[in-house]
Amino acid sequence: MTDNTPHTQKSAPVNRATDGPFDDSEANPVRPYIDLGGIKILPREGLNLRLEVEEQTKRIVAVGLDYADSSLQVQPFAAPRSGGLWDETRVQLRDQVRTQGGRVEERDGPLGKELLAEVPAPASEGSGLRLARFIGIDGPRWFLRGVIGGAAASDPEAAEKVEDLFRSIVVVRGGSPMPPRDLIPLKMPATPGSA
Repeated sequence: MTDNTPHTQKSAPVNRATDGPFDDSEANPVRPYIDLGGIKILPREGLNLRLEVEEQTKRIVAVGLDYADSSLQVQPFAAPRSGGLWDETRVQLRDQVRTQGGRVEERDGPLGKELLAEVPAPASEGSGLRLARFIGIDGPRWFLRGVIGGAAASDPEAAEKVEDLFRSIVVVRGGSPMPPRDLIPLKMPATPGSA
């Protein structure tokens, strides 16, 4: 069987294995992570966690983190062992933002290539455009995507805090076979004392 899909390079900072986001095999086992299944989050002062649930399936599709007057939405995806997904995903996101009437530019950020976009705000927030940064890092057999909103989309100090938060995330790919681009299953965190 031949694999005809084009192999793209992995897109990640050179120090990803030491500075994160981490693969489960690289994480410090004694740190008190919040276990959300496909990802683990290191709790920190002022961090608020939201799980985003798909209405029809009741499946958790993303984790929202509110921190430093900013929001960070993260999603872990299965990826091929050999290549990465971020280069391809950036192109899709760019097209999507433009289709929705937003503006987008690709730039080099602290985590590698990223998209800075002005996206139409939901009606609940009034009309107009709001700033968002799309970031992504390819790890071993996984891809972690983030969307940064709020202060960290434009303020360097808030951005640094949110990037640090993103880099502290641990991705738990698991050993089961999954098609590339499938969302790695997320789950509700266990309540303390129920373990």
